[in-house]
Amino acid sequence: MDLPRRAWLVWGVGVLAYAVAVLQRTSLGVAATYATERFGIGASVFSVFVVLQLVMYAGMQVPVGVMVDRFGPRRLVAVGALVMALGQVLMAVSTTTPGAVVARMLVGTGDAMTFVSVLRLVPSWFPARRVPVLTQVTGLLGQLGQVASTIPLVLVLHAFGWTPAYLGAAAIGVLVSIAVLLAVRDSPLGRSAAPPVSFREAVGQLQSSFAEPGTRLGLWSHFTSQFSQMVFVLLWGYPFLTVGLGYSAALAGGLLTMMVLAGLLVAPVLGGLTAAYPFRRSNLVLGVSIATVLAWTVVLLWPGAAPLPVVVLLLLVLSANGPASAVGFDFARSFNPTPRLGVASGIVNVGGFTASLLTILAIGFVLDLRSPGGAYTLTDFKLAFCFQYLPWTFGFLSLIRSRQLTRAGMAAQGQVVDPLPQAIARHWHDRHR
Repeated sequence: MDLPRRAWLVWGVGVLAYAVAVLQRTSLGVAATYATERFGIGASVFSVFVVLQLVMYAGMQVPVGVMVDRFGPRRLVAVGALVMALGQVLMAVSTTTPGAVVARMLVGTGDAMTFVSVLRLVPSWFPARRVPVLTQVTGLLGQLGQVASTIPLVLVLHAFGWTPAYLGAAAIGVLVSIAVLLAVRDSPLGRSAAPPVSFREAVGQLQSSFAEPGTRLGLWSHFTSQFSQMVFVLLWGYPFLTVGLGYSAALAGGLLTMMVLAGLLVAPVLGGLTAAYPFRRSNLVLGVSIATVLAWTVVLLWPGAAPLPVVVLLLLVLSANGPASAVGFDFARSFNPTPRLGVASGIVNVGGFTASLLTILAIGFVLDLRSPGGAYTLTDFKLAFCFQYLPWTFGFLSLIRSRQLTRAGMAAQGQVVDPLPQAIARHWHDRHR
């Protein structure tokens, strides 16, 4: 098999592993009603399930970044799939809250090993000019796992019940782990992988990476642009659509699927713009984030239930959050040498998931405060979603500050950021000369 075909195979299996990780990650959000009945819990306790899952995910990002640089992505993706499968088996058989909590923590741990590791494969197998677009496409194709959780998993839950549904999800994880071990290699044949580093060297790389303003720019880009979509997809979007707005399960599932499909269209566009205008990447993040704030503001201020077209517009804007957050990983790639790409990507990935877990927990707290009995109204959901303005504000301020520091460092090295009209003119000249 020649290198290009082998590269696409390795990448394709990596994307499949990430899609299954997203399936495992989002498998609880669509089962909210089943979970509250099975475990006899309210919204705040239920949100703790997902929060602890995200705590494990976010807390593991930097250690995973160190491990992927030391042991290689193939091992981590395979182990991550097995850890998530173990978590889903425990979820399938648990009937008490402690068992379910441990199960979701295992899912979060295995999930943490996947995306950063898959991203680490891309620059090893493809030329640099393709990396920004492939990074975007990797993230968005992986979100097809959300479609599997909103349609097939829900159907299995309805038809066969809790235990078969989660055992089936576990079986898929085991199969993916086998596929990764068989098909994925850390680098092309004939090209040696990056030599393993000691843990002392890894700690030094972590310190150097975080000290780099460009890495922190990626972190705050991810923080600001990712969490609103993640909160919606991972837990509170489905109840908001079905309980708050009164949509049917079929319509809610269709809308969530539409978000994924719309993201597939947005990702290549943002990836192409990122590659064409590397000095303007933060503007893409800011633009998508500002659009998200405006769309949510319209829905939250609308008297009563916003019309379906307005809700669709919100979801279309949210679909761009994932591609925008992926720009953060391109900052990590640009401002860090290859040996510390894993740890730099891990630092970036902490951002959005930290904001997500805090927001998920806060929304559950507000909902329980408003309606301890669980009979939530649209007004309850609107008030709870208003918490998003706090991480947005903090994220915008941090992003702008880190951008200033990054550009100051670039200027000190003689790199000048041209005005946007000149950058556009240069790009078109280079393309058509």
